[in-house]
Amino acid sequence: MSQLVISTLDELTKYEGTEMGVSDYHTITQEQIQKFADATLDHQWIHLDAERAKTESPFGATIAHGYLTVSLLPYLWSQITSIQNLKMQVNYEIESLRFNQAVVVNDRVRLRAKLLSVKNLRGIAKARLEVTLEIENSRKPAFTGIITFLYHFND
Repeated sequence: MSQLVISTLDELTKYEGTEMGVSDYHTITQEQIQKFADATLDHQWIHLDAERAKTESPFGATIAHGYLTVSLLPYLWSQITSIQNLKMQVNYEIESLRFNQAVVVNDRVRLRAKLLSVKNLRGIAKARLEVTLEIENSRKPAFTGIITFLYHFND
């Protein structure tokens, strides 16, 4: 799928109520899990100890932190839509989020996003998105939710 390019609030509003697209797949590696653990000080064995996870975990391998998968939202969203002509973009809100299934090391995930609404807040676009993080070859997504970005477009 080709990336949508949006440069104004009016252009963004035209997509309100539509599925914006699907990102490329991203592989969750053990190195990425380790770096996230180091950054967040969350060193639980289920994320880092491959041998123990193999024998004691119900997943048979290490799993990504749930918040690691959430932190990929801006990166994966930017593969679907290039919002240009911005002063700044702000991660504003997670209205709802449900973790449905663990992401096992080396799983490939991708984002599916629908633009639910766009509100004009004195020239700032408040964009609410329905997001689903899909796991390749799995019927159940890693998570589903509604998030909001604020886009401060240049005049």
